[in-house]
Amino acid sequence: MKKHIQSELQRLEEKTQRRMLKNVSSSDGTWIVMNGKKMLNLASNNYLGLASDERLIEAGYQAMRTYGAGATASRLIVGNYELYTRAEEALKKWKKAEAALIFNSGYTANLGIIAALIGRDDIVFSDWLNHASIIDGIRLSGAERYRYYHNDLDHLESLLKQASPHKRKLIVTDSIFSMDGDMARLEGLVTLKKRYNAILMVDEAHSSGIYGERGEGLVHHLHLQDQVDIQMGTFSKALGSFGAYVVGEQWLIDYFINTSRSFIFTTALPPAVLGAIEKSMEIVQKEHIRRQTLQFHIGKSATHIVPIIIGSNKQTVQMSERLQEHGIAAVAIRPPTVPEGTSRIRFSLSSSLTKEELDWALERIAKVGREIGVIT
Repeated sequence: MKKHIQSELQRLEEKTQRRMLKNVSSSDGTWIVMNGKKMLNLASNNYLGLASDERLIEAGYQAMRTYGAGATASRLIVGNYELYTRAEEALKKWKKAEAALIFNSGYTANLGIIAALIGRDDIVFSDWLNHASIIDGIRLSGAERYRYYHNDLDHLESLLKQASPHKRKLIVTDSIFSMDGDMARLEGLVTLKKRYNAILMVDEAHSSGIYGERGEGLVHHLHLQDQVDIQMGTFSKALGSFGAYVVGEQWLIDYFINTSRSFIFTTALPPAVLGAIEKSMEIVQKEHIRRQTLQFHIGKSATHIVPIIIGSNKQTVQMSERLQEHGIAAVAIRPPTVPEGTSRIRFSLSSSLTKEELDWALERIAKVGREIGVIT
């Protein structure tokens, strides 16, 4: 076993795909100290700058003082503190949904939702660039699965036409794709789900807090909330805390409580996290300026996620290392996170960044890119 594992690590090393943990010793949301060096943070998902907001910190502290450091059990045992009721009631009002359920993370939410919703006798259609948590949830479900070309509705329809009309069908997509920064064609997906009697699930992880009149997400921004069957999202990105959610009709949420294994068999979130979640939803709905400062249109990305696709693993790692030397936290994204030949630097923008900081970063990105030969 040891020799096998060591050979696998060596193989990853040779392909420039071996990853190493980086030590972050401090962060104020905009600047971090990583591996002992102060850097401008262009790599996190703290899109609205809320992770270091004193109001979230205080809300978390007060919840911990009242209820303790840990939940000590799953929600179906004795871990369902009233904090959950408050947070889920606030979530329902925010998303204008009949019912809501909080999960421990986006990954466990997608595993639990998809595996509970479909099984071996069903069919699932997944965008080629969906997040790994969606892919793993589909695998766990055992359902017959098809991946349609990224945002290609014609290809999706051709697959739907071939599917048995007697089987349950699920279409699942990210709303904003985390590595490319582009948006799903949600209006077209709604049309196809109606035409072929399918269920539509949308993962709002990278749009929650950012799109919509009160930050509800891209589904609400496009006024499709009554036509999307399942909306899932996270509190760990724009909302600056941790955890995930699903909203839908009451019968659906009741079903997940009783069948979603990643919900049933895990300890509930710590009280401090729930306190921060409740406060973050309150702030996001009121402070619209945070969203307004994230309106960009750069190349293929019209969102707060801006990738520079380099291709070569070696050059991507080299550029990441050089940028860090110049004081910019930028991480190399390589396979299997992205397809072979599309390694990239993924820049994540935050409303807490100033114009001066962005100008400073752009100068250094252009300089390093020219030196390495990936920017002309």
